[in-house]
Amino acid sequence: MQIEIGKIINTHGIKGELKIISSTDFEEERFAVGNTVNIQFGKELVPMEVASFRRHKGCLLVAFKDLLNINFVEKYKGCVISVDSDELQKLDEDEVYFYQLLDCQVVDEEENELGKVVEIIETLAHDTLRVRNAEGKEVLIPYVDAFIVDVDVELKKIVVHVIEGLL
Repeated sequence: MQIEIGKIINTHGIKGELKIISSTDFEEERFAVGNTVNIQFGKELVPMEVASFRRHKGCLLVAFKDLLNINFVEKYKGCVISVDSDELQKLDEDEVYFYQLLDCQVVDEEENELGKVVEIIETLAHDTLRVRNAEGKEVLIPYVDAFIVDVDVELKKIVVHVIEGLL
């Protein structure tokens, strides 16, 4: 199974760097020089070896071996980058990967349904869950101990503590 770790949004400069919006918890490990990631190019999964990696203005700039020219990488704009799930490192018992939170049902402590997780937003302060209910209404819930009571990725369920003004 492939796990999305980012999306290519543009090129950067003329030396083949690609501007990537990251969706991985471990950027330094995933995009370490010499590692292989996969680019979903149409229906094809193209393995690429990382030649360079750096952060720039909230995005990642990554270049791939043998593609160090803008003319070789422009075609990958808009493509998703992934890794095989077998390459994921084991986490501690109380830790989860972001991809495991997506589509989880979110309920309050009385089991009232609040919606499903549709996105995880990373900020400097803390991560935030974007939860959308059946009517399309969205709410942002900080992914911090004060709000997150329980996470069960096998049952795809997150229990949250609701305070006044949260919803």
